[in-house]
Amino acid sequence: MTTETIEKTEAETASAATALKPVLIRTYSAGVHFGYLVSRDGKEVVLERSRRIWRWFGAWTLNEIADAGLDVKKSKVGEPVNITLTEAIEIIDCTPAAVASIEAAKWAP
Repeated sequence: MTTETIEKTEAETASAATALKPVLIRTYSAGVHFGYLVSRDGKEVVLERSRRIWRWFGAWTLNEIADAGLDVKKSKVGEPVNITLTEAIEIIDCTPAAVASIEAAKWAP
């Protein structure tokens, strides 16, 4: 695989992810995840660029996070991974403001 092919593949992946719907997922036992919805089959949800939200500040509820985002300096949000969640119990669409906030969050001690 050439460098040009790798760059093209990364660009295609980023482009495809931006076409997917950004959502928050609350699961039965795996916590809260932000990511881009690839598919849903019953309780099984596949996300691209999923970030587990371990702890949040700046919002009382997940609905508030999905609407306005979170306090990026105090919250703990994991690095992005592709993931299949098998017990999704809540799927909430995210606004552009929430997406910008969550994507700006870093894991900090």
